[in-house]
Amino acid sequence: MFGSYDLQSQKIDAIDKAILDCVQADGTLSQREVADRIGLSQNACWRRMQRLAQSGILQGAAARVNARALGLDLTVMVFVKTRNHSPDWSKRFRQKVEAIPEITEFHRIGGEWDYFLKVVTTSMSGYDTVYQQLITVGDLETVTGHFSMETILEGRPLRVRISA
Repeated sequence: MFGSYDLQSQKIDAIDKAILDCVQADGTLSQREVADRIGLSQNACWRRMQRLAQSGILQGAAARVNARALGLDLTVMVFVKTRNHSPDWSKRFRQKVEAIPEITEFHRIGGEWDYFLKVVTTSMSGYDTVYQQLITVGDLETVTGHFSMETILEGRPLRVRISA
């Protein structure tokens, strides 16, 4: 679960925006390198990065991994519609989904579908294994997969608009 914060009460200025842009572009940069790149003293940069982390806006650093280089050639966008919306069922469903490592994104959504899952796996048989695990939770009305033929844009950094 992500930390909670209120952007309305959190003052994000041009320097904070520059820090966020910098660390999203390259999460391996040291705090000193971030300070140098944005033209801020090391201490001032450290204080701002600490404030951004404590507010829940900055949440660690992670490397992007090339799925195809690992033989993970199939990406499936899975939409799920359920017949059951009880808190107990929802908890069991969430636990089941979180236990399947090939599911890299999991969203409860509005509209025609109830959930969206992104599955990254080796092949159609890999997806079938995920599907078979997923349906064991029961009370699913419809599960449909849309197969990605080409990744055009992925992992785009978040851009913060600042107001004067």
